[in-house]
Amino acid sequence: MTTTTIRPTTDRPALDTQTLWQKDKDHFIHPFTDFSVFHEDGCDLITDSEGIHVEDSRGNRFIDGIAGLWCVNVGHGRAEIGQAMADQATRMAYFSTFNNLSNAPAAELAAKLAELAPAHLNHVFYSCGGSAANDATIRLVHYYFNRLGKPAKKRILSRNNAYHGTTYLAATLTGIESNNWDFDTLDHLVSHLSEANCYRRPEGMSEAEYCDHLVQEFEDTIAEIGADHIAAFIAEPIMGAGGVLVAPEGYHARMQAVCRANDILFIADEVVTGFGRLGHFFASEAVFDTQPDIINCAKGLSSGYAPLGATLISDAIYEVLGTPQRKGGVLSTGFTYSGHPVSCAAALKNIEIIEREGICENVREVGPYLEQQLKTLSRHETVGDVRGSHFMMCLENVADKITKALLPVEARVGDRVAAEAQQRGLIIRPVGHLNIVSPPLIWTRETVDRVVAILDEALTAATESLREDGYL
Repeated sequence: MTTTTIRPTTDRPALDTQTLWQKDKDHFIHPFTDFSVFHEDGCDLITDSEGIHVEDSRGNRFIDGIAGLWCVNVGHGRAEIGQAMADQATRMAYFSTFNNLSNAPAAELAAKLAELAPAHLNHVFYSCGGSAANDATIRLVHYYFNRLGKPAKKRILSRNNAYHGTTYLAATLTGIESNNWDFDTLDHLVSHLSEANCYRRPEGMSEAEYCDHLVQEFEDTIAEIGADHIAAFIAEPIMGAGGVLVAPEGYHARMQAVCRANDILFIADEVVTGFGRLGHFFASEAVFDTQPDIINCAKGLSSGYAPLGATLISDAIYEVLGTPQRKGGVLSTGFTYSGHPVSCAAALKNIEIIEREGICENVREVGPYLEQQLKTLSRHETVGDVRGSHFMMCLENVADKITKALLPVEARVGDRVAAEAQQRGLIIRPVGHLNIVSPPLIWTRETVDRVVAILDEALTAATESLREDGYL
C-alpha cells in the first residue's frame, strides 16, 4: 500500500519540491539529524496540515501520529488561533517585558495558568520552549537557595532516560546517554537516579516492591550527597522521549514526600504531559497526587502554533524571589521574547478551544480505547511491551519476548516500523528500538481503529524485512 496523493484544496501556488529539498539539505541543520542517511536522503518536506492530517510537498497525506512533536494538541489548521495571532501582531507584535513593562496577552495568560494549575502555583515566568523553561528554572532555584542563605544547595537530581531538553544545562538534566555523545555536560551540577521502568524492573520484583526499591535509592543518594547540597529533584510525570515510561503506582507522591523531608524542591516537567495529553490541563495533581513546587510547561501550551514556555512557581518560592535583594538589584534573568504577545495570544485561544470543545474529556474517553487497541499489537513477535497512558503511548520492539533482549542497533527496528507506517499513511516516531504514538488530542475511536490497522500491517512488514535480513 502507498500513501494517498491528493490535490491541493486551496489556491496556494505549487511548490518546487526538488529545489526546496536541495535547499533544505544544503543549508538547514536539523535537530537530531542522522547524518549516516541525511546527506543522501535529505528530509521529507511537510507543507500543509488540517485537523489530524499533514501533507508533504508531493501531495502525500498522512495521519499525524505524533502531534507535530508531542505538541499540536488541538489539531492542525485552527483558523481562530491564526486569527488571534494575526490580530495581536497587527495591534502590537512585540514590545519588551523587562523591568516595568508588560502586555495584555502575557498578563491574561499568566492569570489563566494560575487558575488552571494546582492552587499554590500562582506565578509564571515565561520562556520560549521546554528546554529554556528547564534551564531558567534551575537558575531560579539556585538563586532561591542563595537568597535563603543556603548557597551549597546546587545539585539537581534527575533520572536516567529522562528528557528535559538540549540547551546546555537541560541537556545535562537529560539522562538519555546517546543524546550527549561527544557533547560536554555540566555533571558537577546534576546526578541521575534510575528511571522508573516497570517493563525492565528486576526479575521477580513486584511493582510495589519496585517502587520501594526506587524510593530507597533516592533516599540513599540523598544520604550520600547530603541534603544540604541538593537543591531539587526534576521528573516528568510520564517519561516521554526516554520511552514513555509510567512509574509504579504511588512513586511520584512518595518521591515528593522524600523531597519535603529533606528541603529539596520537587519540579514537575510537564512539557509533554500538560494541556490535555493525559486528560487534564496538568497531570501532577490530577493524575499523580503531587503538588510540585514548580511545574514547567511548553508544547501543548500553544499547541505548537507559536514558541512558548512557562515556569509556574509556588507562592512560597515567589515570596523569596519577589523580595528585593539589595539596593539597585533586580531579578536579572529572562529573555527578549519572555511573554511574547503573539505567542501568548495563541496560547490563550488554544486554551479556550481546549475548554470549549471538551478536549480533555475526549482524551479521558478515547485514551483508554487507544491503550486497549494498541495492546492488541502485542501479538506481533517483535512487540515486547505496549505502554503509556491516554494519548501518550509507546511500543517497545524486542528480539525475544521472554528474555526482553533487544535487536542489534543496526537492525534499525524502530525506523523500519515507522517507515512502513509512513508508506501506509501514518507518521509515528521512531526512537531507537521504540515507536511512539502521541497524537493530536482530537482523535476519535474511528481514527484509533484506522491507526491500529495501519500499525498492524506495518509491524507485519517490518518483521518480514527483519527476517529477510537475518535479524530474526
